[in-house]
Amino acid sequence: MTHFGIICPATTGHLNPMTTLGWKLQQRGHQVTLFGLLDAQSAAHSAGLGFRAIGQSNFPLGAMAQIFEKQGRLKGLDAVRYPVTWIGDTVATFLREAPAAIKEAGVEALLVDQISPEGGTIADLLNIPFISVASALLLYRDLSIPPSFTLWSYSPAVRARLRNLFGYTLLDRIVQPVTRLITDYRREHQLPAYTHPDDFYSRLALISQQAAAFEFPRQNLPEHIHFTGPFSNSNSRSFVDFPFDQLTEQPLIYASLGTLQNRLQSVFQDIAQACIGLDAQLVISLGNGMTPASIPSLPGSPIVVQYAPQLDLLKRASLVITHAGLNTVLESLSQAVPMVAIPISLDQPGVAARIAWTGTGKVVPLSRLSIPRLRETIAQVLTQESYKTNAVQLQQVVQDAGGVTRAVDVIEKVILTGKPTR
Repeated sequence: MTHFGIICPATTGHLNPMTTLGWKLQQRGHQVTLFGLLDAQSAAHSAGLGFRAIGQSNFPLGAMAQIFEKQGRLKGLDAVRYPVTWIGDTVATFLREAPAAIKEAGVEALLVDQISPEGGTIADLLNIPFISVASALLLYRDLSIPPSFTLWSYSPAVRARLRNLFGYTLLDRIVQPVTRLITDYRREHQLPAYTHPDDFYSRLALISQQAAAFEFPRQNLPEHIHFTGPFSNSNSRSFVDFPFDQLTEQPLIYASLGTLQNRLQSVFQDIAQACIGLDAQLVISLGNGMTPASIPSLPGSPIVVQYAPQLDLLKRASLVITHAGLNTVLESLSQAVPMVAIPISLDQPGVAARIAWTGTGKVVPLSRLSIPRLRETIAQVLTQESYKTNAVQLQQVVQDAGGVTRAVDVIEKVILTGKPTR
């Protein structure tokens, strides 16, 4: 059996799928240790994984909450630029502390989230294999695919490729401080230089939570990239209490803005107001941005909780109103629930563009959000059968993709053979 180490950001959207992978690997007899900031410890323990703290002096317990406090109030490019600052700080911390901790623990292979760019360098330094995992939207560079931070739709036209090139050029400039940090580290330790953005990812396997049908048509996709569908399992998550006795027989609308961009109180107000008059019951999950006590009474008397048992509620839901975080979207599709997306930043616009492209929901850009527009959109997705039909079709594709079981199959094969697996 293999001792795997996990490196990923200490955010729920990345911890949930990565710890689920770890949980499944341990079910097969492997040992798994999460190397992360102290704020990731509870997630590791909920999944039954080992944990080794990195960066305790720079990132004490609760440090990520302060980061999220600012992140949650940002929009647009500001919300894309800001993570570069704290990701750069965590990259520097991991490069400094993680190699010794991973070596001391006896880790034999690493699972690295694609937005933990230091992971591959740490693996190279220790001369151990690593596998990349796309918890968020697949970032592997393809000029036919719009950058993930845009709402641009897919088009094979030449002008669309030029538009995409401009977007990637802008992105490369934004993340340059992080790439420079890793470039300098690799030079200092006599490691081969990276010459392309995709060099940060494993050449053995890159596993994406997306199903292939929930992706724009990619050209010349390497065979070591696997679309397995979502890694979701309630057994690897913390228990969340919820007043199920308050649910009625009405169709359920579940609304969540995730764990990062969830401090925009006015959006929750608009969602509640837009649902008034609909024959439906609204449940709002605030996430870690606000508490039910801190937010004014919302119109329409929705059920408002700080955290919700999302997987359980999606089984009952008729519609999801989402920020278009990939985890929520894929979990919605796993239950054939159509969506109304209000993307805010990061890769959420790209996920929302795929919701529109697959016809599994509609998008209301934050810049165009209004109560009448949102109410009309919600009513359309609830009543027009095509959205449910498309969601059912995607549900079957997601289920057929194999999920966490197939992902672990790929991981085990790579470690067994030491070669890329198709």
